[in-house]
Amino acid sequence: MSPVLAGVLQLLALVAALGLSYRPLGDHMARVYSSEKHLRPEKWIYKAIGANPSVEMRWPAYLRGVLAFSAVSVLFLYLLQRVQGSLPGSLGFVSIDPDQAFNTAASFVANTNWQSYYGEQAMGHVVQTGGLAVQNFVSAAVGMAVAVALVRGFARSRTGELGNFWADLVRGTIRILLPISVIGALVLVACGAIQNFSGIHEVGQFGGGTQQWNGGAVASQEVIKELGTNGGGYFNANSAHPFENPTGLSNLFEIYLILVIPFALTRTFGRMVGSIKQGYAILGTMAAIWLGFTALMMWTEFAHHGPAFDIAGGAMEGKETRFGIAGSSLFSVATTLTSTGAVNSFHSSYTGFGGGLTMLGMQLGEIAPGGVGSGLYGMLIMAVIAVFIAGLMVGRTPEYLGKKIGTREIKFAACYILVTPALVLCFTAASFVLDTPANSMTNSGAHGFSEILYAFTSGANNNGSAFAGLNADTQWFNSTIGIAMLLGRFLPMVFVLALAGSLAEQKPVPETAGTLRTEKPLFTGLLVGTIMIIAGLTYFPALALGPLAEGLAA
Repeated sequence: MSPVLAGVLQLLALVAALGLSYRPLGDHMARVYSSEKHLRPEKWIYKAIGANPSVEMRWPAYLRGVLAFSAVSVLFLYLLQRVQGSLPGSLGFVSIDPDQAFNTAASFVANTNWQSYYGEQAMGHVVQTGGLAVQNFVSAAVGMAVAVALVRGFARSRTGELGNFWADLVRGTIRILLPISVIGALVLVACGAIQNFSGIHEVGQFGGGTQQWNGGAVASQEVIKELGTNGGGYFNANSAHPFENPTGLSNLFEIYLILVIPFALTRTFGRMVGSIKQGYAILGTMAAIWLGFTALMMWTEFAHHGPAFDIAGGAMEGKETRFGIAGSSLFSVATTLTSTGAVNSFHSSYTGFGGGLTMLGMQLGEIAPGGVGSGLYGMLIMAVIAVFIAGLMVGRTPEYLGKKIGTREIKFAACYILVTPALVLCFTAASFVLDTPANSMTNSGAHGFSEILYAFTSGANNNGSAFAGLNADTQWFNSTIGIAMLLGRFLPMVFVLALAGSLAEQKPVPETAGTLRTEKPLFTGLLVGTIMIIAGLTYFPALALGPLAEGLAA
């Protein structure tokens, strides 16, 4: 079987699995966030934290819950790393330096999982399982909660109440993420991923000598890192490591985990606003961009450029032979079009255009299908902007889902789309003014520029993947990327929740003959065009200096 045909079959199998999961999972999530009942374990948690899950919150109170919980999480994870050397199960590893501890705490709480450390050489069992894995659950649940709050803003009227953050957080963790993670971990163990709390072992090498390996609760952390679109690996090689991702089958399963909740949330959205067709319109937009990027990535990586490419069957540099070009391309597109950041290959070794596609996927805002929660609310913000543009074209007050998009709403949406580009471009420019990049980059020219641009694109968009040629374990990068991750995660949430509150206070607008039909394919096309134009106008100059220049030179 040719590698190209194998890639097509993998893509078809993935689409079929996602299609089979779409309706049941989407409906289940809608029931979870609409239910008024509380499970007994949930009641114990509410009692422990002193929360009343039945009290409805307006957007400022909901936001305070998000920020308070996240601030406590950053502090806890930071302190846990700083005292690691005194903890049992530390495997002899010392405490983490302050700047790196801050970077890691910010990273995992912001659902970014950027790693400027070698996992198997820095973190013991307690930090990995009790700190990082826990944040994989709750940071994902926070994103889902904010998305559901925005959906309620569209669904409700004449009230500013958006639900209860604590109830949404706990339900998302207990009823959605945890059950799927248990089943997924069993599947990964069956595929060959390890799950233990063993110490460090001396392992012989084929070429002579020995190498040290440590075990860990890898399968359980691997499944939630993909399912929650987190991405932080137990080992430095991440999902390219055979202990995390042993076979081609486990690779396809992990891609499925990355995509299943973000895609299914469009069904949840349709259910909660009372129009399944609206959910299909958002799904169609996400799927069109995802399939387009996947096709382009496979094309550029399978393209042959000289004898080495001909012998290997494509651009195999930096890719695992057990996954091949197709499995690596599918994974790279999935992880950069969501806020996952897990990698099964080195994006730095991709062709110039291939590396540019991974960057552009993040620069779109990671909305196709995006991270759990963040992809949906990012896409709905883009839908608001698309409706506003359509309204300007025909001279009509824009409406979306029965709500008027006025000056206040469009200001919130505009602020949302300006936050991450400002962080990416300003921090990238500041880095090149200083001496730090010259000491951290292993490449010069366009590729070296791409390394810095990719790092801040990944951090500010809460992705977490890296171009791999950059030494980011410096005070400058640990601090600035940490700040970019926190601001890139929580500043947009401020505008999302403010928009949700504004929408919830409105009275519904009756549909007329002049109302834009946002459930139709025409709107899907308008939305795709809006997304691509906004991202292109924002990032094209920077991309022209990096991956585009490199690709054209090749």
